[in-house]
Amino acid sequence: MPPALRVSPHVTDISPLQARRVGRKLAAMETKTTIDRLCDHVGRTVTLSGWVYNTRASGKIAFIIVRDGTGLCQCVLERNDRTADFFDDARKLPQESSLEVTGVVSADERAVGGYELKATGVHVVQATRDYPITPKPHGIEFLMRHRHLWFRSKRQWHIMRIRATAVDAIRRFFNDNGYILVDTPIFAPAAGEEIQTLFKVDYFGEPVFLAQTGQLYVEAACMSHRKVYCFGPTFRAEKSKTRRHLSEFWMVEPEIAYAGLDEVIEVAEDFVRSIVERVLRDHRDELIELDRNIESLEAVKKPFYRITYTEAAELLRGPKARELLENDLVEKKARVAELDKKIEELDAVAKGGGKQWQKDKAAAEVIVAREEHSELEEQIRNIPHHMELAANFRWGSDLGGSDETIISRLHDRPVFVTHYPKYVKAFYMREDRNDDRVTENFDLLAPEGVGEIIGGSAREEDLDRLLARIKHDGLPQEDYEWYLDLRRYGSVPHGGFGLGFERTVAWLCGLKHLRESIAYPRMMGKFYP
Repeated sequence: MPPALRVSPHVTDISPLQARRVGRKLAAMETKTTIDRLCDHVGRTVTLSGWVYNTRASGKIAFIIVRDGTGLCQCVLERNDRTADFFDDARKLPQESSLEVTGVVSADERAVGGYELKATGVHVVQATRDYPITPKPHGIEFLMRHRHLWFRSKRQWHIMRIRATAVDAIRRFFNDNGYILVDTPIFAPAAGEEIQTLFKVDYFGEPVFLAQTGQLYVEAACMSHRKVYCFGPTFRAEKSKTRRHLSEFWMVEPEIAYAGLDEVIEVAEDFVRSIVERVLRDHRDELIELDRNIESLEAVKKPFYRITYTEAAELLRGPKARELLENDLVEKKARVAELDKKIEELDAVAKGGGKQWQKDKAAAEVIVAREEHSELEEQIRNIPHHMELAANFRWGSDLGGSDETIISRLHDRPVFVTHYPKYVKAFYMREDRNDDRVTENFDLLAPEGVGEIIGGSAREEDLDRLLARIKHDGLPQEDYEWYLDLRRYGSVPHGGFGLGFERTVAWLCGLKHLRESIAYPRMMGKFYP
């Protein structure tokens, strides 16, 4: 705790009122605050409550980097008569020990965060032992097993704060533009997307499913409120272990009455642009810390590119796609050769006769290098297959993950791909009245190889056409009678889309895998902690 309020021993003849005034004055001199508010307290004595991020010492000076959830601050502790009793213990505090530090705030551009604390008191709340995640490199499997602690690292701290801002930006966009929030159910009686990706649940003896989408329900709500959205968790039992897939993820899904395909695309364009602008405004420093290419995000300006599915198919079969993949193959093979040499050198250090800290550091770096090596080898094996898929892409097939990656990498801004063949898309998408082979739909592909972050469409408002599609897809009509009522009673043209939130966060932060974009990722075979 901060030092107790004291009255100087020689002050004896004062009234209780005067004593309280002295106490208040002393309390004002020793204010509890947080690191993000240090700018308001320069020259004053404050107390920070947090955890040890790192320590180092040099003679009679110890540097304790404290994190408190709002940022990092360097606390400088000098050995003197006032600090002698706790200096030696404080300088050796293990990582993630909890503590309170009292001292005077000073501005210092060289210090982390721009301010530091000249410490005069340290109170240890708990001294840790053997904290598992040290500053040295760790393998991803180890970090995922310790996800509950991995949050505390600077990289994960940045990602989670950007995610929180993106959530707020999403809600602000819709709330400020006249949309009504509608919370949709997690338990659903029928499929909203592919039947094969349903999670089946026993619901008091009745078979139901975890919701794949809230879309069908917000379609009903838009007939009441005109413009609505839902934002919540969705589930897909897709047996995939790629970097793009989670079994549990969040989606935001707006739905608009009296809107066609063009109107929905315009909303999606403004929506994505608003999220990017907000994150750039509020988190530029964090993005730089994450080594994110800021210029790429700054290029996300209107208008986005628009191509049809047919044009996308031609692009995949063309020379630009092949050249892109051939260059990838050369670059990745060169990187593997570099890693082979690096791993050999690190192994020699780890198994050699040097200092123990050097051996431990080399052994940890080997783990990270081998993980990258393994990922690259898998990519090298896959590139010829992706080249073959692209070169032989047939009209009528759905775009696969590798196809989306190629198309998105060939554009420096997001690209809308529209008018897919109707039988590779969901039953509710509106059949194009000028070409009954395709639907009035779109996918929005983010650049840099990210691929799809939004899928949307105009919805089929014609009852007979919707019934025909349900029959064609072999869906049980009785499960959709409530949905069909929307076409029986006051049907209107309408449309909407769904944005995969974790994919969007991964794109914003420049993450290779979705597992870092959500607090507790759920993937095939991985559900701990």
